[in-house]
Amino acid sequence: MASERGGSSGAPPADTIVVLCRSGFEAECIAELGSSSASGAVSGGGFVSIPAEPRSGDEAALRLPRFRGLAFARDRFLGRAFRIADPSDRISPLLSLAREFGPIGTVWLQHADTEDGRSVGRLCQRLQARFEGGLGKAGLLRAASPRRLHVLFLDGTHGFIGVSDARNGARWSMGIPRLRLAGAPSRSASKLEEGLLWFLGDDPKGLLAPGMSAVDLGAAPGGWTWVLARRGLRVSAVDHGRLSAAALDAGLVNYVSADAFTYRPQRPVDWMVCDVVDKPARTAALVQRWLQQRWCRRTVFNLKLPMKQRHAELQRILARLLQDLGPGLRLEARQLYHDREEVTVFATLG
Repeated sequence: MASERGGSSGAPPADTIVVLCRSGFEAECIAELGSSSASGAVSGGGFVSIPAEPRSGDEAALRLPRFRGLAFARDRFLGRAFRIADPSDRISPLLSLAREFGPIGTVWLQHADTEDGRSVGRLCQRLQARFEGGLGKAGLLRAASPRRLHVLFLDGTHGFIGVSDARNGARWSMGIPRLRLAGAPSRSASKLEEGLLWFLGDDPKGLLAPGMSAVDLGAAPGGWTWVLARRGLRVSAVDHGRLSAAALDAGLVNYVSADAFTYRPQRPVDWMVCDVVDKPARTAALVQRWLQQRWCRRTVFNLKLPMKQRHAELQRILARLLQDLGPGLRLEARQLYHDREEVTVFATLG
């Protein structure tokens, strides 16, 4: 048996939006997809599935909401549930299901980012090469195609299979980047590095370049300062706490013993970054002041979300920034893989 509906029963191949997220944030994923989508939603550890009107082919992928407009989704695709009857042969039924979605450019075998899900990850690793080989022999792999095939295993026999468009989807499978930050002074360095890669891409086109100036508010022990300095920026690291030797030695770093909320730069800078631990509204007000006064051109900052109404609080803050700073504001929020109870935001005022 290939799936719960049979391998080629003529049923539409896509009837479910599947969203991967940080475990514990399933409700936020459902909320940001809108009230009409929330009806019939099912959530598990690290993922949600939402019923969608059945269609097929590229029409299905095009109906997915704009991925960069979602803050809490790490990855998502439109597909259908499957069940493999004989776990001794998973490849054959998966190939049968894949044919219903047509040619694809890449294939991602995935699992939820939970303790149980990570054990399923070893299965994905074992199957990846064999499954790609089978797709190639079946003529289903087309290198130029932007369409992705996702296979999300919930356990060894159950899961979801479907498609997304690489131009409207996650940058990394399951939203998990593979970063190499040997020597970073703190874990928080990974948050800024991932954020810069997501918001700016590999080629930031002049948005972030060696020789630019930056201020890091609440810098200690220096993870964000270290990331900026190793990219060639001149950084003023502001904090009453001391910076680590790794941050001070990372490049052109000037340590300033001052409070993040009262510090004023002597002259405008290209970037301000902020990872202070405070109420999100207070952090947002600080960022708003820096942009309104033109003390910085661009900013990346973290909002530490409350335990309750996390989606609602984020929407209130973003709406206030857009209202007060005007239509020239470019604003994007994302709960990164390296974030915890927080969301990272990029803002620039034209």
